[in-house]
Amino acid sequence: MSTGESTIRNEPMQIDDITVIDKAKVKKAVTAAALGNAMEWFDFGVYGFVAYALGKVFFPEASPSVQTIAALATFSVPFLVRPLGGVFFGVMGDKFGRQKVLSATIILMAISTFCIGLIPSYESIGILAPILLLLCKLAQGFSVGGEYTGAAVFVAEFAPDRRRGFLSSWLDFGSIIGFVSGAGVVVLLSSIVGEAQFLEWGWRVPFFLAAPLGLIGLYLRHAAEETPAFTEQLERMEKEDQDAVGSAPRISFKEIVSKYWRSLLVCVGIVLVTNVTYYMLLTYMPTYLSHNLHYSEDHGVLIIIVVMVGMLFVQPFVGMASDRIGRRPFIAAGSLGLLVAAIPAFHLITSGNTGWIFVGLLLLAVLLNCLIGVMASTLPAMFPTRVRYSALASAFNISVIIAGVTPTLAAWLVETTGDLMMPAYYLMVVAAIGLITAYFMHETANKPMRGDTPNAGSRREARELLQEQYDHIEASVDGLDVEINDMQDKLADLERRKQALIDRHPDLV
Repeated sequence: MSTGESTIRNEPMQIDDITVIDKAKVKKAVTAAALGNAMEWFDFGVYGFVAYALGKVFFPEASPSVQTIAALATFSVPFLVRPLGGVFFGVMGDKFGRQKVLSATIILMAISTFCIGLIPSYESIGILAPILLLLCKLAQGFSVGGEYTGAAVFVAEFAPDRRRGFLSSWLDFGSIIGFVSGAGVVVLLSSIVGEAQFLEWGWRVPFFLAAPLGLIGLYLRHAAEETPAFTEQLERMEKEDQDAVGSAPRISFKEIVSKYWRSLLVCVGIVLVTNVTYYMLLTYMPTYLSHNLHYSEDHGVLIIIVVMVGMLFVQPFVGMASDRIGRRPFIAAGSLGLLVAAIPAFHLITSGNTGWIFVGLLLLAVLLNCLIGVMASTLPAMFPTRVRYSALASAFNISVIIAGVTPTLAAWLVETTGDLMMPAYYLMVVAAIGLITAYFMHETANKPMRGDTPNAGSRREARELLQEQYDHIEASVDGLDVEINDMQDKLADLERRKQALIDRHPDLV
């Protein structure tokens, strides 16, 4: 049974209070979330791999440097509307359910991405072309505002407590698959049709693929069931208040901030260090390699593809290991690694040797794996069911505004300073934020989601979790007994001091 955080239990916890999740439903939920996320990130991520082409198509009168910055800026501006999408879809997700909202986000993403492929060039319609491109990107940003957090909540609420890290890691596995697929399509098309034809019409093809991919993702998500935690939350609300069902959550955003401010700050810190590294490596690096290091576009993208394929093999193992040793060690290790290795990694990347470039990128990729391997399992566990989607989406997308400007800001810093190490300094700053966050965050591995009773993968595991809960309660009672005894000793001492003072006053004796 999933309970609200404020619910007070007056009876002993029983085996039936632990939700045993059907393995087939877990597999279906993870598949729907991960593959659907891959579809969305194919759409969103392919933009980074054709940014050089879009700069020439939509900003032809600018210099090559300004074209690149303008195209990447069009990538970054939609992050400004992500908090709006996060708040909107978050409230809808807590009101109507996770599954329905995830179906809506993938429809919006598919339509807006498909429309990018239909936009005429600047030469055809002038300034209207980049304006239409920006509108489509804003629609994408609004959609993604509810996508990742909703998918993370969806998987986390289905996952047994002991396997939440491993199962949730497949969500970002899907994200990487989407990026790899987008990059692969771009390389394949440009190699087949040639650079001239790719600039003329070939860049549109990846965006047109959004339509069939969106239909596949919609089918998968529509077929998935609502999460047990949300379903049981509705049942609990029905018992408490029939009018509560279908109404807005009975807690305002102001109350969320005042009550869960620590969780919100930790969420912001984790998202910053993870997503800045993510966009630096997977979105900005192709442009950095081609524009600043003068590699061909295809060569730079191919190196990134190989690196991302390597990340795919590491990702599930990080999630699995976090179920054993915890999430905090990986956040700390990834952040510390970035702080120490960012400059050496970029020295390798700028060495001019393809082998060393690959090693430098792979080093950053492994550190990124440490972060994204645990993010999807860590963040949802910080908030109770009734506000989980909206609170997480709000905090996540506010911090993503900063992370989203990474490609644009990194390109601008390199252009204005002429220092190829600027991306490394950028990563070191967010690494420091990650270390501070790791220090203050609470461990969430192998624990029930906040305000929820445990989830188990089998009846046997449910019995083990129940015993662990009993052991935890016994330890807590013993700790309280010690505190009570200490307080009694302090009270007795205060009584003695009080009596000593009274004895010295003639009118109080």
